[in-house]
Amino acid sequence: MTITETTIPGVLLFEPKVFADDRGYFFESYSKRTLQDAGIDTDFVQDNQSMSHKNIVRGLHAQKAPFEQGKLVRVLQGAVLDVAVDVRKGSPTYGRHVSVELTADNKKQLWVPPGCLHGFVSLMDNTIFAYKVTAYFGKDSEVGLAWNDPELAIGWGIAEKDAVLSPKDQQLPPFAGFESPFVYKP
Repeated sequence: MTITETTIPGVLLFEPKVFADDRGYFFESYSKRTLQDAGIDTDFVQDNQSMSHKNIVRGLHAQKAPFEQGKLVRVLQGAVLDVAVDVRKGSPTYGRHVSVELTADNKKQLWVPPGCLHGFVSLMDNTIFAYKVTAYFGKDSEVGLAWNDPELAIGWGIAEKDAVLSPKDQQLPPFAGFESPFVYKP
């Protein structure tokens, strides 16, 4: 598996070695040892899956203590533009984001560490998105920011008028004035 560091400390891109032939393909989608070798020594407590139609935007979300979550995300069917935003106080990349296209075809995965907001836009109908998390969901621990915040300047690749969001995500606050509950730990 190829592991690539992104421009945000701790956000890593995993690209598996795929063995393909006329029967189909095989690849290792998860290995605790591979993550440990990359400096991620964690236990996943839950797997989540969602299905989204084209132009569905989910995010930007995170959970604060005591339910801070790291996420290992990937696409099983379809494609997304996946985004991680660093909101860890003291981080050299505070307020910056990284985005990567995750598809069923490229089989790439993104590690989003605790302290980074996460979101994605579905690029195709019937996109199935899967992720492993390091902590259970805690409703009172939810934090988030508006997906289209001009200060974050995320290029989502779709027109704002075409984006479809949940009522909850439509109400997320802007980055200006955000009091981050996360601290960068180099």
